[in-house]
Amino acid sequence: MVRWLGAVQAQDYPGALWAIGVRLPHATEAAVEQAIAQRRIVRTWPMRGTLHFVATADIRWMLALLTPRIIARSVCRLQRDYAITPSVMSRCRRALERILRDGPVPRPAVYRALESARIATGGQRGLHILWRLAQEGLLCLGPRAEKQPTFVLLDTWVPPAKPFDRSESLVELARRYFTSHGPATLQDFSWWSGLTAGDARAGLEGIERGLTRVTTGGRTYWQSDRVPRPTPKRAFLLPAYDEYCVAYRDRSGILAPTYAKRRDAGYGILSPTMVYGGQVVGTWQRTLTGGSIVVRTRPFARLEPSMRRAFAVAARRLGRFVGLPALLQEEP
Repeated sequence: MVRWLGAVQAQDYPGALWAIGVRLPHATEAAVEQAIAQRRIVRTWPMRGTLHFVATADIRWMLALLTPRIIARSVCRLQRDYAITPSVMSRCRRALERILRDGPVPRPAVYRALESARIATGGQRGLHILWRLAQEGLLCLGPRAEKQPTFVLLDTWVPPAKPFDRSESLVELARRYFTSHGPATLQDFSWWSGLTAGDARAGLEGIERGLTRVTTGGRTYWQSDRVPRPTPKRAFLLPAYDEYCVAYRDRSGILAPTYAKRRDAGYGILSPTMVYGGQVVGTWQRTLTGGSIVVRTRPFARLEPSMRRAFAVAARRLGRFVGLPALLQEEP
C-alpha cells in the first residue's frame, strides 16, 4: 500500500499508522508497526521537508531526487536561526555514526550523545540537525521504543538498491502519484512532491500515454486508465494530513470552501476528517481511556441516520485496528 501511494505523510505517528490501516481492510496497528520493525517501510523526510512513510526499496532514489533542493534552500535558515554550520554538521555526523552503529537509539539518547560532543540540541536545534542528516541519507527513523522514536543509520538499516537516474526517478514518482492519487492536476503533483513545475511536467510526460486526460472547470486532470468502479457511499474517519486531503494543491473537490477556511475544521488538512461519499463532512478526535477508544465526531451539519450508522461502522473499524472497543460520541 505504501509503495502504491508513493509516500504517506507521517508527522503524526499514530495518525500515519491509521492512514495505512484505513486502506487495508484487515490491518492492525501492531501489523503496521511490525512492518516498520521488519524494515519493509521506513519513516523519514523525503519530500517537502516533511516526515513520510515510504517503501524501503524506494527510500534511496526518493532522497536523491527530492532532498537536494530542500537542503539547498535550508542552508541559510539553519545557519541564521540555529547556528547549524558545515563544521557543526561534520561534528554531528561523527558523533551519530558512533552511537548508531549498533542499532536503533531512542531520540533522548541521540540528543545526549550530541550534547556530550558539545553540540547543543535545545530549542528545536536537535530536531533540525536530525532532519538535515536524514535528508542527506545518513540516518532515518527506526521502530518505536515504547513511545519514543528511534534513529538508525540508513546504510545499516536499509539494504542497497539499484540506483535510478534522474529521468527514471521523475517518471517513477509521477507514475506512483497519478496511479494512486488521480484524478489530479500537474500542479497537484508538483505540490505533493515538492518538484519544480518543469521537473513535474517531465515526469508526467514520461507516463502520459498510460493516463486518461479529463478537462473540466478550466483545469486538466490526469488519472490511471484503470479507473475503479463506483462504490456505494461509505464513511471514513481519516487522520490529520491524510493523503486524501493533503496530496492536492486544490481541495475544493472534496471540501466546500466555507469549511476549508474554518479553523475548527482544520483548514481541510490539519484535523482528522470525517469523509462521507467522498466529501469532508466534519472532523473528529480520538481518546484512549478506560480500555476503549472514544471517537468524538464534530460534523459540519446535522447527519442523517444513514450517515450516523455509516460512521459507527467506521469507528468500529478504527477500534479493531487499535485492538480496543470503540465508543462513538457526536458533539454538537
